[in-house]
Amino acid sequence: MTGADVLLLALGAVAVGAGALVVATRHLVRAGLWLVVCLGALAGDYLVLTAELVAWVQVLIYVGAVVVLLLFAVMLTRAPIGPSDDLDRPGWAAALVGGGSGLGLAVLLIDAFRWSRVDLPAAGTAERLGEQVFRSWVLPFEVLSVLLLAALVGAIVLSRPDIGRRPADEGGRP
Repeated sequence: MTGADVLLLALGAVAVGAGALVVATRHLVRAGLWLVVCLGALAGDYLVLTAELVAWVQVLIYVGAVVVLLLFAVMLTRAPIGPSDDLDRPGWAAALVGGGSGLGLAVLLIDAFRWSRVDLPAAGTAERLGEQVFRSWVLPFEVLSVLLLAALVGAIVLSRPDIGRRPADEGGRP
């Protein structure tokens, strides 16, 4: 086992642990920060696998934009930041479903592939990746950006009680 293998396993363990803390913590802001740790560990895994472009896209897009948008929306909507006792549910049912799903997927993958080897395509270049992104995937990226913008506008509208109120609601004529 090489040093890269050990580092890959360590970063994978950090990602799994942080992912478990994302769903286990009772604080919404802490869950967002654990998500940053999880996504950062995944970016580290990509760096170990010498996929630098994917690692930096992971950091810029997911850590830099999505998590910041999540935390910004939480703070804009004035959602409860601390622990919320009224939202707690017993975790054994979710753990049972998640564990059963994970075990079922592992059995399915092991049964489907056994020990067969899969030939990988030739390594890509940044030029080929950019060509695919800007030719085949432009529409999904634009739809995602409009969706995130709509979520941000919705958070602003929800956080401002004075938006959308009629003058009759303020004591005027009906």
